[in-house]
Amino acid sequence: MLNFEFHNPTRIVFGQGKVADLARLVPPAARVLVLYGGESARRTGTLAEVRAALGERSVSEFGGIEPNPSYETLMRAVAQVRAENIDYLLAVGGGSVIDGTKFVAAAACFDGEPWDILLQRGRNVQRALPLASVLTLPATGSEMNNGGVVTRKATQAKLSFSSAHCFPQFSVLDPTKTYTLPREQIANGLVDAYVHIMEQYLTYPVQARPQDRFAEGLLQTLVEIAPGALAEPPDYDHRANLMWTATLALNGLIGAGVPQDWATHMIGHELTALYGIDHARTLAIVLPSLMQSQRAAKRDKLLQYAERVWHVSAGSEDERIDAAITHTRAFFESVGIPTRLSAYGLGREAVDAVVAQLTAHGMLKLGEHRAITPEVSRAILEAAL
Repeated sequence: MLNFEFHNPTRIVFGQGKVADLARLVPPAARVLVLYGGESARRTGTLAEVRAALGERSVSEFGGIEPNPSYETLMRAVAQVRAENIDYLLAVGGGSVIDGTKFVAAAACFDGEPWDILLQRGRNVQRALPLASVLTLPATGSEMNNGGVVTRKATQAKLSFSSAHCFPQFSVLDPTKTYTLPREQIANGLVDAYVHIMEQYLTYPVQARPQDRFAEGLLQTLVEIAPGALAEPPDYDHRANLMWTATLALNGLIGAGVPQDWATHMIGHELTALYGIDHARTLAIVLPSLMQSQRAAKRDKLLQYAERVWHVSAGSEDERIDAAITHTRAFFESVGIPTRLSAYGLGREAVDAVVAQLTAHGMLKLGEHRAITPEVSRAILEAAL
């Protein structure tokens, strides 16, 4: 097992009706800015519930944070924070809103050009406003980690950052808040969480047995609950399990002391920035092809994954690896998410564009071995056509 330091200060407040706990969790004298995405937060009554729980506190709102939060939009929120002397941020939404809120928290306290936070991956963040979240879409795990992703529309750059100053103080997870989500967003959440786990698990063995077993259990849980999580009418237990699994997928626990990959995410980010494809769907496009491309480097873990997650133990090693990749692609397709670029109307021109973006953004040595060059990324994308 690799050396590691694990610390996660985020309090999780889980269960139906827990939005009311904002009354005790948010400091009484806080000047709060509630950040959210579209009008669904208002239409479903979640914003009204949040405001009621905040009581007599000073509360302002900032809406319109996109599914892939843009730097341009978030800088308007920073301006509002400064103009109104806001001292507490509350994200109400999914991972994009929470990611964006983390950036606002850091940028509002940053001396200099805030885009530098993204260029430096957050290493230059010295402080941030306190923030918290009310999660409405289980997917990214942003509610219990210190990272985020922001897109600059002007340059089509989608960059990630992280900082110890950007952990939410707490996150409210009420599974009933998922009941109004479209089926496509639940499917996205299943795939997003699955690939988060794979990025930390499917590398090479380092004898980190607890992390491996945790990861395998979470992967199996997602496969088991997927039909129930997608069913209508919504089932509380399935949605609760999805919400908590997605949180555990990226709260640092299964990634402690193990090598990590993240090449699928880096390539997927460029697909989203260029073509607006949902983040989870880009991951479903890239991961099966990347698994095939990197089967030699990932051989030991692919065999372990085949046996422990998909119960594939018969056949030669290559046949078992083939089966594991096939099962992974089939799982994504089973929840309604296509795994080929052609399904999104994209061809070889998209491969050229994505590789050019990866090169422009310095993504020259990706993966746990830093062996995925732009040429390898091209081969991965061509295999996903």
